[in-house]
Amino acid sequence: MNDTPGWASPGSAPSDGQRPDQSGPAEPTDRPAQPTDRPAQPADQPAQPGQAPQGPGPQWSKDQPPPAQWSAPSGPSVPGQAPPPPPPGPGWGNQPPGGYGPGGHGPAGHSGYGTPGRPGGWGTGWGGPPPAAKPGVIPLRPLGVGEILDGAVSTMRTYWRTVLGISLTVAVLTEVIVVLFQGLVLDDSSTEALNDPSATLSELSRAMGDALLSSSVVFVISLVGTVIATALLTTVTSRAVLGTSVTIGEAWRDARPQVLKLFGLICVLLLITVGVVTVGALPGLLVTLAGSSGAGIALTVLGIIGAGIVALWLAIRFSLASPALMLEKQGIKKAMSRSAKLVQGTWWRIFGIQLLATLIANVVASIIVIPFTLLAAALSGDGLTGWLNTGVGSLGWTFLIISGIGSVIGSMITFPITAGVTVLLYIDQRIRREALDLELARAAGVQGYGTTAPGATPGS
Repeated sequence: MNDTPGWASPGSAPSDGQRPDQSGPAEPTDRPAQPTDRPAQPADQPAQPGQAPQGPGPQWSKDQPPPAQWSAPSGPSVPGQAPPPPPPGPGWGNQPPGGYGPGGHGPAGHSGYGTPGRPGGWGTGWGGPPPAAKPGVIPLRPLGVGEILDGAVSTMRTYWRTVLGISLTVAVLTEVIVVLFQGLVLDDSSTEALNDPSATLSELSRAMGDALLSSSVVFVISLVGTVIATALLTTVTSRAVLGTSVTIGEAWRDARPQVLKLFGLICVLLLITVGVVTVGALPGLLVTLAGSSGAGIALTVLGIIGAGIVALWLAIRFSLASPALMLEKQGIKKAMSRSAKLVQGTWWRIFGIQLLATLIANVVASIIVIPFTLLAAALSGDGLTGWLNTGVGSLGWTFLIISGIGSVIGSMITFPITAGVTVLLYIDQRIRREALDLELARAAGVQGYGTTAPGATPGS
């Protein structure tokens, strides 16, 4: 059956794939001429029952081998006997033996079943399209939710030295600065007024100001650590998609030129969020100051709710700006526009995946952080009972150190998952819209991955 389209889909001409200059068995010279251009049969053999006459066309030429040379896909033909006609139905039935595709071009699942360009391009009854290439942690095709989450976890598991090394280093440095700031700079005596029912308005105002300052400083320190971890883990995840490892030093050298831009991007997004919430709450605050406290409070609450919805919509719309900035080496404005373009039309899907990944990461981290916090409160001055009654932990060194250890372990889990999911979402959207899988396959050195590969069609 060499050089014969024995695995072609039913109804296709035997000459499909047969070139005119291809050598084949010689035609019988003593055969009488037929009235139409159809496959020649020996003069002493009638046409098979149920065999439809073939229409004229250049494919049915005298270059065809005699019918006795053709065999059905199910087995070899008997010499001197023409094969039976193909069975009716949408397909040939079983797959090719030995796991090979049409024409023996490769393992089943890696070459097209059926005739290329015909309706139902992969053939009906052959078991569906072949699997996509997977040089790294994800297959190079549009991804499902489980594949994105699994890709983030696989990156952390496969390249655990680099991923956990980055997460641990950033988390330890961040937490040490936070603990030193809280233990040496902050004075928790002013915040005790928040738990004192007899505190005056001035004491409450001063306590709230100190608490806000403390939270702001801790937030900025944590933000810097998050930016650095995100920048480095973005590089690691992008290399993991190609199946290549990267050291911490290589990740830092690749991400360093974009770190300041990434920090600026996050600050811009935070300012946008604060501005939206302020604009939403401003009308209610003005009405309250004008003397209508009841209506002002109601309007303020409604304004904050509406502003929160708008801020959430903008946050998801620009959620892919970080990997766009890091991997495409874009500026802040261009990265935001790229994210808006990639998210367009799939806002709910990206929101759901980001929410699911955040919930999973925080639940896993809470399982670790909460026991450390309870242990820190139990070993602090007021004990666990006092901490549970007041809801405020003492800023003693024991409490700060033990709770800080729990925060470090929690950050080692949340950093890789959230950063990895964001990067894989960005890659998935580019595969769907821009056929990025072709570029990734070439970068990974996948042989024969072209336009016939699954997932290669833009917008699939």
